[in-house]
Amino acid sequence: MAAPMRFPIPVQTGSYIVPSIEAYYPIVYGLPSQAAQERMNAAIRAQAGAMIEEQRTSQAAAGGGVTTMTGLYEIKSNERGVLSLTQSNYAYTPPAAHGMTLLRSLTFDAATGKSYALSELFRNGTPYRAVIDADVRRQIEERDVPLLADFDGIDADQPYYIADKALVVYYQLYELAPYVYGFPMFPVSAYALQEYVVEAGPLGRMLAGV
Repeated sequence: MAAPMRFPIPVQTGSYIVPSIEAYYPIVYGLPSQAAQERMNAAIRAQAGAMIEEQRTSQAAAGGGVTTMTGLYEIKSNERGVLSLTQSNYAYTPPAAHGMTLLRSLTFDAATGKSYALSELFRNGTPYRAVIDADVRRQIEERDVPLLADFDGIDADQPYYIADKALVVYYQLYELAPYVYGFPMFPVSAYALQEYVVEAGPLGRMLAGV
């Protein structure tokens, strides 16, 4: 297995601009492994394209005028051979009262180009979900989040990203709270999950040597 990179992964911005769509996405370059680099870039492009198609489908079903879209991204972590990012897509179709935004994320091991689902960050059979659920419930109560339905716990592969020493799980608009609340995001300290993580995985990597 290739040794993990210690320096930030080079990232530049690519674009997909056609009438009514202006989307920007990250492009990874300069990695020691071309195979890993292409695997990461393919996953990023695929996710951006899937979001565009999802917006086209949902906005077309709503009817109205011409849908306009804007796609953006944010790098959440880029260290220790781990790249964690979010991609968003905002679409508006007049005469709707407001547009709709989708949010997706990817977390990579730069040595292999593998993208990790939440469950793959932890050892099999460990109670990581119970720890995350308890923290999310605490935050919902402390922040007085206006729920649309009872919180029954995160999904096995809940969307997430890594930001430094925190694991951030999140929900889509309308999924947990009203639209005006935005994206409900719940940061959970990686230290609270330390005993359950796969040490060689992205979250374990962020905790290594601390």
